[in-house]
Amino acid sequence: MISVKTPEEIVIMREGGHMLARILKELMGEVEVGVSTGALDKIAEQKIRKAGALPAFLHYQGFPSTMCTSVNEEVVHAIPSDKRILNEGDIITLDLGLIYKGYYLDMARTVPVGEIDPEARRLVEVTMAALRLGIKKVRPGATTGDVGNAIQQFVEEKGYGIVRDLCGHGIGKELHEEPQVLNYGERKTGVKLQAGMVICIEPMVTMGDFNVKRAKDGQAFVTRDGSLAAHFEDTIAVTSSGHEVLTNL
Repeated sequence: MISVKTPEEIVIMREGGHMLARILKELMGEVEVGVSTGALDKIAEQKIRKAGALPAFLHYQGFPSTMCTSVNEEVVHAIPSDKRILNEGDIITLDLGLIYKGYYLDMARTVPVGEIDPEARRLVEVTMAALRLGIKKVRPGATTGDVGNAIQQFVEEKGYGIVRDLCGHGIGKELHEEPQVLNYGERKTGVKLQAGMVICIEPMVTMGDFNVKRAKDGQAFVTRDGSLAAHFEDTIAVTSSGHEVLTNL
């Protein structure tokens, strides 16, 4: 069942989204050569709790940490570790969620570690642009297929793969609600959007083949061919006139 939020619920989610965006922006500033993903995770939990919210991912379906810290070929859901030290030239996706007044917010950004090579930088830029293109399609009467088609066409025209096995989702009182928001597909297919719906759009883009597999830890997904991956995500409310990015940086 798809949840349509009231204006009062959107106000709460907007407040939570602004909080999450601020925290993630601060965490992006903590990314540097020599820092561990475990240290970043500890900072994330401290910031969320200090702000008066709760970590959304901690203990969710067995996940042991506050944030997902996916490095290089890791696409999503990588577990932070004090032993995982960031090196010059890495790219890392900070995927973070919180619960504010009973409502979930979710967002992700891929950021460079020090100086990265031009190919990695282009991958990150294309993924960010794909998210923006997908968001532009959000309005009453549009479909989830319109969103996915815009993302897929753009990414594939740039020569990259778009992950099929993972997707965006509705969000609200639960972290993952209906509908699924695929990053590929055909226009005018899928679920029709209406004002009050809140969704997460999150293109996951690979430098090589789009296929992924589970990592040995049973949580993370990695590219099957070992190529680099990037991931951007925002929480978006469908409004009567279009959309509002609740996690706008």
